[in-house]
Amino acid sequence: MPITAAEIEALIRESFPQAQIKVQGDDGQHFQAEVVDASFEGMSRVNQQRAVYAALKGKMDGPAGALHALGLTTRAP
Repeated sequence: MPITAAEIEALIRESFPQAQIKVQGDDGQHFQAEVVDASFEGMSRVNQQRAVYAALKGKMDGPAGALHALGLTTRAP
């Protein structure tokens, strides 16, 4: 089942309510997201991205995952 950019943003916002979030993509499977949040301060980029992927609650897991590809940029403000 396809997912929308708005749904991805809503999932990320649940874990990062104060973040600046931009999600782009319109084919239902391939998206680009930028997440800027103060909680990323002092974290490696790998750990920042892991935190965002965790916020997606399995939407990328396995063949049934609704989200096929997410290009992700994360940083602290």
